[in-house]
Amino acid sequence: MAKIKKQDALDYHSSGKPGKIEVVPTKPYSSQRDLSLAYSPGVAEPCLKIAENKDDVYKYTSKGNLVAVISNGTAVLGLGNIGPEASKPVMEGKGLLFKIFADIDVFDIEVDASDPELFIQTVKAIAPTFGGINLEDIKAPEAFEIEERLKAELDLPIMHDDQHGTAIISAAALINALELAKKKMDKVKIVISGAGAAAMSCAKLYIALGAKVTNIFMYDSKGLIWEGREGLDGSKLPYSKHKKDIEFKDSFKKADVFVGLSKGGIVSKEMVKAMAKDPIVFALANPEPEISYKDATSTRKDIIMATGRSDHPNQVNNVLGFPYIFRGALDVRATTINEAMKLAAVKALAELAKETIPEEVIEAYGEKNILFGRDQIIPKPLDPRLIYYVAPAVAKAAMDSGVAKQPIKDWDEYESNLKKRLGLDNKILRNISEKAQSNPKRVVFAEADNIKTLKAAQTAQEEGICIPVLLGKRSLIEKLIQEYSLDFGDVEIVDPKSEEEEEKRNQFGKAFFNARKRKGVTEYEAIQLMRERNHFGAMMVEQGDADAVLSGLTRNYREVVKPFIQTIGLQKDVTTIAGMYILITKKGPLFLADTTINVDPTAEQIAELTNNVAKMVRKFKVTPRIALLSYSNFGSSPGKDSKKMSKATNILHEKHPSLVVDGEVQANFALNNDLLQEKFPFSLLTNKEVNTLIFPNLAAGNISYKLLQEITEGDAIGPVLVGLNKSAHVLQLGASVREIINMVKVAVVDAQNK
Repeated sequence: MAKIKKQDALDYHSSGKPGKIEVVPTKPYSSQRDLSLAYSPGVAEPCLKIAENKDDVYKYTSKGNLVAVISNGTAVLGLGNIGPEASKPVMEGKGLLFKIFADIDVFDIEVDASDPELFIQTVKAIAPTFGGINLEDIKAPEAFEIEERLKAELDLPIMHDDQHGTAIISAAALINALELAKKKMDKVKIVISGAGAAAMSCAKLYIALGAKVTNIFMYDSKGLIWEGREGLDGSKLPYSKHKKDIEFKDSFKKADVFVGLSKGGIVSKEMVKAMAKDPIVFALANPEPEISYKDATSTRKDIIMATGRSDHPNQVNNVLGFPYIFRGALDVRATTINEAMKLAAVKALAELAKETIPEEVIEAYGEKNILFGRDQIIPKPLDPRLIYYVAPAVAKAAMDSGVAKQPIKDWDEYESNLKKRLGLDNKILRNISEKAQSNPKRVVFAEADNIKTLKAAQTAQEEGICIPVLLGKRSLIEKLIQEYSLDFGDVEIVDPKSEEEEEKRNQFGKAFFNARKRKGVTEYEAIQLMRERNHFGAMMVEQGDADAVLSGLTRNYREVVKPFIQTIGLQKDVTTIAGMYILITKKGPLFLADTTINVDPTAEQIAELTNNVAKMVRKFKVTPRIALLSYSNFGSSPGKDSKKMSKATNILHEKHPSLVVDGEVQANFALNNDLLQEKFPFSLLTNKEVNTLIFPNLAAGNISYKLLQEITEGDAIGPVLVGLNKSAHVLQLGASVREIINMVKVAVVDAQNK
């Protein structure tokens, strides 16, 4: 965890517009008509509808996606009772997390009411505004009464995150830790340090998962909670099942689990040493755990440990829970957040921790690889899959337990909508993935002695996209697989330079010679070329040993393209190949060509590559709508490039009349339907959403795609080679694992249609 300087924190909150959140309009407001619809007189209509049917408030207002984060400031973080005003930065921060992780809007509300009854009545009075209520930083035992009363008296999802958030996340971690330790929930001895809201909720949830209350030893500032102790309040009585008092340090003897929810530095190495085999230690006090990660792990090599800190494995962080629990509850209009919904969140989190971790998450945490095990018992907070794992589980539990007013009928559509909320979904990527999985192909990874390539190959194999063939130095590939704990099973590894491949090199070399013997290549040279991975990999595809080949991660673009052209060759009747990029934008995919091959193509070449690009676009289940770009609009500024693009358009209209294509046209007109309709209503692109852009030369195409790639938030896939006889594609230098996987999908889909 990076050290935060006091002044840095103050500057962060005060610089620019003070605070961390703001209200943003969701409807147009630029005209008087807009304002009349937003307020008087137009606003009267939804008001009357809601007056007739109160539930229509969810239809006409933001209530269904609006959560109140409410506090009285009596137990703020580790700062204590600092008052409502001083709690506001925390509540704003909570609102920020709701928004960025689950797209839930928040009003933070700080209430000057330490009296529970006054607080309850205040929340009840403002409840009609909200779809859900998140209680925050309220001290125990008042927090228990407040939550119980509000849940009983309001038909809204209500949760005190300090209680239940920690409980849900730690319970998920505990399930997986026990599995790794090969222990049963109903058999383990659990020591809990702390008896506040979080500790009580943890214990309650562990019991719901099978733990025995008689096996739970709970300690507060006065010692063990046991039946002979006087002055216990009602919330602690359920845990007073022990016949005698036991010193805190003595409770660790043969204990299986320790959960710390108290203060730092109270657990010694000796206590940890006294625990049972494979001890589970959750030292969750912040910022200083009950025992430091270093001390605990140096004491026991068999320990499974979690903390509340981000600089150690297994961070128990409430952000893993509350955004997605409320997301699921809001989406079915749940009347409460019940135990079934909490347990569903627990189980979803536990299962997600076992799934293969996306490469972008691994990179975000600066790790080589992250696998389910002692250092991965709960998901990482930055895992983008949390929203569509946890929220549906919670929503389904709400439906099954009878508290959902608006049940979900189409779960696939719901998952898709969740992804869209955070920009995680794109239809074309789904289409490409599904098509690739429907008929996976053998893909040669020509740079398999690179760890990015190997990780991408493993993921592609796991997802059922392809059967990988790993090309490169065998010893290095096997070393990397072992070093990074990759699991390919019985994968094919081919070393083109090895003695084992001599026969194959001779076979491929002779075939290559026969194809190019009149193009300056001797048979000896052809055989020697087969020692090079790009020639060998391409020949594997050409000779039918594989279906597709990928290379370019570590090589110059032209060094990769040339062997592909020489070996695989062009499709029948194709004379011009092109490089196409797919840019994933909020408006959908954009296909851009030529961006990598032809420096200054002729009109005839433009027409040919445009038709070939259209064929490739159709492979991805997208109907191409094509604009041939220039600095001119339909003859407005005659010049070399504009005349070329106009001529290419005419060729296309004559030879391919069914193709939706027009030009020459400026890029802003091509992409702005209103503008095009106003100025050039005759264009074939009018009222069409253009998705394919063809450039007059390499400079325009390359500059444009690189600019767009930098300023758009979506993925860029490419370059996709268009016009080759078989599936062979070039990776960008230094491409990420995610980008490589996307190219694998493209290569497989391309191979399916060859």
